[in-house]
Amino acid sequence: MDEIQRLILMQKKFFKSGKTLDYHFRINSLKKLKLCIDRYEKEIKKALFKDLHKPDFEIFVSETGFVLKELDFVIKHLKDWTKPQKVSTDLVNFPAKSYIYRQPFGVTLIISPWNYPFHLSIMPLVGAIAAGNTAIIKPSELSVHTSLILHKMFDECFDKSYLSVVAGDINTAEQLLNEKFDKIFYTGGSKVGKIVAKKAAEHLIPLTLELGGKSPAVVLSDANLKAAAKRIVWGKFFNAGQTCVSVDYAAIEESIYKKFKNILIDEVKKYSTMKRFEENYSHIINIKHFKRLVSLIEKSKTIYTRGYFEDKLLIYPTLIESDKDDAVMQDEIFGPILPILKFKNYMEIREFITSRPRPLSMYLFSQSRKMKDRVLNEIASGGITINDTLVHLTSSNLPFGGIGESGYGSYHGIYSFYEFSQARAVMDRSTLLDFPLRYPPYKGKLPLVKKLF
Repeated sequence: MDEIQRLILMQKKFFKSGKTLDYHFRINSLKKLKLCIDRYEKEIKKALFKDLHKPDFEIFVSETGFVLKELDFVIKHLKDWTKPQKVSTDLVNFPAKSYIYRQPFGVTLIISPWNYPFHLSIMPLVGAIAAGNTAIIKPSELSVHTSLILHKMFDECFDKSYLSVVAGDINTAEQLLNEKFDKIFYTGGSKVGKIVAKKAAEHLIPLTLELGGKSPAVVLSDANLKAAAKRIVWGKFFNAGQTCVSVDYAAIEESIYKKFKNILIDEVKKYSTMKRFEENYSHIINIKHFKRLVSLIEKSKTIYTRGYFEDKLLIYPTLIESDKDDAVMQDEIFGPILPILKFKNYMEIREFITSRPRPLSMYLFSQSRKMKDRVLNEIASGGITINDTLVHLTSSNLPFGGIGESGYGSYHGIYSFYEFSQARAVMDRSTLLDFPLRYPPYKGKLPLVKKLF
């Protein structure tokens, strides 16, 4: 028996002990995780800088601070979430009481990506702990320094039989996926997501897939163009575009296209020439992704860039004019390249977006209530922010997840608690009364039964 199988058996044994079912155990575990993050915060920051050259601001906003905010929210509300939910009982089952209990799955597997290697490892874990599961985290081998810190952190703070980090490459991931977990939570690309889904299906394992896609920013003629440009630039180039909900391209109405393009160029210039630019900007994760992105730039119609530097894995914010069939429009970019496309009107934009796989997110810039309602009703996406970018992701009160090829399942706040637990139907019937109506013989009883239903 190998190490992974031993670890899973340890966790199964620990889960069966019932310790994770106790509310106080869960709360104490969440508080312990928070203390552990506080203790390791400097090392986490160093690791994220080594992996992605992330600036301190982005690390706090999208990694450590983001997770700590979620922990505070869950700790505050968990007692209410764990209470059985009483629901009404229909007349046909009188006398009885009906409830919904949330029960944990058991031993869970969390597979996280490299672009937000701390945040996307720990955020699902918060839900797993809150719902009463044990967990094994498999972080990406590409963000090696963060993976090492996660391993060190959990070895010190938690017993392996409860929470553990398993470092390793694709072979380790394959080993894990060959085991029968009680729940799998995967964040990453759709190509690997399909492999994970097939593996989960072999064992009928409940699965959450958080994938990606080409998330558009739609700029309509009535938009505040200055605000739209500034917020699109921020949303696109945050983490050097290596964000699953990043603005993948901007779809702009023809009547404002030229004016908006000039404003957008000015905003990208400001961003690219800001004081101490490199202190405020992430780099590309590795040479493979760097070369993939450079090939997209070289095939494109670039209208603004300050270039790219292989020795630093640095690609400056790049703005390009694109056509629908260009190479840059075929797959999710996942880098600091922003294509802009011109469309005659909203109807043409809608037709283009709805003819493609449904995106994880979309961003609408419009001042019209009518157009906001139309977009919400006519274009599907996992989530949407109106007149801004990315920020819907930051709320613990909103579910975050995809639709169609951008994934399924959602989390954050109570939705994480739901995602890592099952809604269990409970009916508690009294034995004081037992109506003979349901028992055979049935002759002559059907008319009365129909009235009860």
